[in-house]
Amino acid sequence: MKAEIVWGILAVLAGGIFNGSFVAPMKKLRGWRWGHGWFVYSLIGLIVVPLAAAWLTIPDLWSALATAPRASLWSAILFGAGWGIGSVLFGIGVDRMGLAVGYGLILGLIAPIGTLTPLLVLHRDRLWTKQGGALLAGTLIVLGGIYLCARAAKIREDAAGGASTPRQGFGIALLICFLAGVFSPMLNLSFAFAAGLQKRAEQLGASPGNAANAIWLVTLVAGFLPNALYALKRVRDEDAWAMFSNNAASNWFWASLMGVLCFASFLVYGFGASALGGLGAVAGWPLFMSMALITSNSLGALSGEWKGAPPRAVRLSLAGIGLLVAAIVVISSGNA
Repeated sequence: MKAEIVWGILAVLAGGIFNGSFVAPMKKLRGWRWGHGWFVYSLIGLIVVPLAAAWLTIPDLWSALATAPRASLWSAILFGAGWGIGSVLFGIGVDRMGLAVGYGLILGLIAPIGTLTPLLVLHRDRLWTKQGGALLAGTLIVLGGIYLCARAAKIREDAAGGASTPRQGFGIALLICFLAGVFSPMLNLSFAFAAGLQKRAEQLGASPGNAANAIWLVTLVAGFLPNALYALKRVRDEDAWAMFSNNAASNWFWASLMGVLCFASFLVYGFGASALGGLGAVAGWPLFMSMALITSNSLGALSGEWKGAPPRAVRLSLAGIGLLVAAIVVISSGNA
């Protein structure tokens, strides 16, 4: 396996680790509610840090954006806004459907849509190659791992007496989860279909890895509005504006850390996917999603979330993680 491929795979997996852990600092917030933390995370992770990263790594950033192909620019804007909507729907869907079932349904759509859409649209000729076969097989294995992890979480919820039914009807909750699964992978579609932004940044002197920051800047700024507006709506509905002053220094630090970790996941993913070549956005996405899920499950176990869980739930969770690891091996081998 070429060194560049190895580096690309490791970078994508590192991005998955960051993505799987970025919500962990929210547990440190004191005196804030969800909306407060999510707004600060959105401000730092989707506006401040992406702008600083792009400004520092892309020579003549504004010229790159102004002279990039319009189709690429609009792809980043529209897919970024779609991802932002998907992020909001993700939270609502999990709340309405329940963590285990909602999480499983949504991830079950995010993984294949984010992988197969760019493959079928941009690289259809590679579908029946050895690499395409490995991607399809790996994606199916990812879905199996997601199912087992969701099933394990459901058993744990039931045992803890936390099983819930959708508050506003199963049909509405299912629709919200479906839409979340359709919109959320638009982050990767932006990376795949807005490649003209990255190429223009390279032409103006940015390295291939750093040039991806042009895509992330436009995508995440577009995704900021749905996230920030929904967070502020939650604060308004709860009449909790004054709570922003509670433990302000500590809470701003932890919520800002969420934003830094989230952007770091996209930044490192962009480095890795660029190193993987033309199919980077296709091969990288299931690796990214698998490692994010492995990380979130592992952190949950380390924080005691699985303490006292039924042995069957633990076995299913470990089996799910095993399948996700197997998917990483299959996809990586095919990409070699």
